[in-house]
Amino acid sequence: MTVFYRRMPKMDYMRPDSLDQILDLLAEGETGQYKMYAGGTDIIPKIKKRIINHPQILVDLKGLKALDYIEYDEKSGLRIGALTTVRSVAHSLVIKEKFPILSQAADSIASIQIRNRATIAGNICNAVPSADSAPALLVLNAELTCISRDGERKILINEFFHSPGKTILAPHEVLKEIQIPVPDKNMRGLYLKLSPRSRMDLAVVGVAVLGTVKAGMFKDVRIGLGAVGPVPFRAKNAETLLKDFKIDDKIVNDAARTAASESRPIDDHRASGEYRRMMVEVLVRRGLKDIIS
Repeated sequence: MTVFYRRMPKMDYMRPDSLDQILDLLAEGETGQYKMYAGGTDIIPKIKKRIINHPQILVDLKGLKALDYIEYDEKSGLRIGALTTVRSVAHSLVIKEKFPILSQAADSIASIQIRNRATIAGNICNAVPSADSAPALLVLNAELTCISRDGERKILINEFFHSPGKTILAPHEVLKEIQIPVPDKNMRGLYLKLSPRSRMDLAVVGVAVLGTVKAGMFKDVRIGLGAVGPVPFRAKNAETLLKDFKIDDKIVNDAARTAASESRPIDDHRASGEYRRMMVEVLVRRGLKDIIS
């Protein structure tokens, strides 16, 4: 299929080199005057296609080198700067070792070229229901640091998504950092993505399963779902069903069906809602069997 892009509309362009400059722009500018972007892999095509209104000034955040980092501490956990690329997250040795489910999710995003440019922060700030990093960050209990001229505030990832394409970020705020606490050393997890080509395409269904097993029982089990609701979310009813329950095929199947019943998928050109719901059950079952194998 041939896709024709229109020319980019006329806009001013800025590339600040300090966070203070960014915060001043947001604090002093009028609503809609500025549009911030990191990788630009989502916003630029949308502006070209006129899916979103173009701002007066497009602000490139790539000049903020201080926000490009991955740091890990055995006590405080993982810190990912807002300008860290998807590729850096996918290939980070510490993330592969300590948080493999996040590495798996990052490595499933789009193409190599996109992963080299896009950021994990941008992936969640776009707030698309199919964002691959979101289910993994949900089960890892990630916390976000957002900053404005009024100061910093912490937002739990499960409270961050408001509706399709929208977060609870205020117009004058930017996401500064993603923090992930140190997981239990016995936790195992898996990110499963259903899409026509596994990569390149958006997820038809995304499932993250993370949990611990002790003495033949499920302990702390977390299930994150993407592309099957208005926003990425945790399947809380299925998680509750599993907690402190003896492992057998029946409880695994019951939990998988419960997770499917919690989903609210839509019908679109990629898949029907019914098919998505069926695949939630399949993938959650597969994820649960993986952590107990």
